[in-house]
Amino acid sequence: METKMRNADSLKANESYVSLAPHIRSKDGVQRIMLDVIIALLPAFIGSIYFFGASAFILTAVCVLSCVASEFIFQKLMKKESQIWDLSAVVTGMLIAFNLPSTAPIWMAVFGSAFAIIVVKECFGGIGCNFMNPALSARIVLMASWARKMTDYIGPDGASTATSGASAVDAVSSGTPLQMISKGAYDALPTLKDMFIGNIGGVLGETSALLILIGGIYLLVRKVINWRIPAFYFLSMVVMLFVLRIPANIIPYEILGGGLFLGAFFMATDYSTTPMNNKGKIIFAIGCGILTALIRVKASLPEGVSYSICLMNVATPLIDKLTKTQAYGEAK
Repeated sequence: METKMRNADSLKANESYVSLAPHIRSKDGVQRIMLDVIIALLPAFIGSIYFFGASAFILTAVCVLSCVASEFIFQKLMKKESQIWDLSAVVTGMLIAFNLPSTAPIWMAVFGSAFAIIVVKECFGGIGCNFMNPALSARIVLMASWARKMTDYIGPDGASTATSGASAVDAVSSGTPLQMISKGAYDALPTLKDMFIGNIGGVLGETSALLILIGGIYLLVRKVINWRIPAFYFLSMVVMLFVLRIPANIIPYEILGGGLFLGAFFMATDYSTTPMNNKGKIIFAIGCGILTALIRVKASLPEGVSYSICLMNVATPLIDKLTKTQAYGEAK
């Protein structure tokens, strides 16, 4: 009897489970990935404080705290286990702040953060279940509700504004480069150097293409994001701008202006709202690029990154269905 029991225990200890390939183990949990994204956002965050002053720090802190608090309170009310330590709410808060001008009131930052977490994220099941990027959805809602406040841009403190010869005091009335392009005011455009560095008016996290690029390269090196999405996003947008007959010398301004860098590296690469396989990611990115160019050139708004990514987010389930791969060994 003892021998039989020992044999049974031995079989139980050596029990194995069979599942479909691939069998991949990774040490990168949600918290580790989100921490990498936060690190990648730090250059742009520090740059926003340098360019726009203390208001950038305050808005970012308010958005982060509002997102974390909204997630914690909602999960407690729904009697769910708190997941604030996975840092996803912190990332959402930083991205919302990066989509706000430095003149945005505190209450608007709180509203946008609560909407992103409660309505777009938690009401659909929490992290990994949201159908749309929470930060971009907050930007769209805020833009639709308070367009004037969302476009009340000022230039960097003590720096020249986007309008030639204007002082920092005149910055509130000056337009962003994309607004100037949409009006055909090409002579008033800032230098490409100022746009690359971030010495222009706009929202907190979109002005400096250089700092966003540094963060994007970090994510690529860490293999947090797939290179195909930003690469095909940029490429398809440039091709579409040529198709729409935008002057070749203006295309670099289209690339450096607005939220293209932030969207391509940090928004369009969101795991929950983008296709699963590489073919789907390429289709997704091409769609984003084409829609961004179309909205910028043909629509009434000079910017199109937010709307294009959210539209492609909605199309993600269809793209996944059309690009679904067959499991190895599966019969047709």
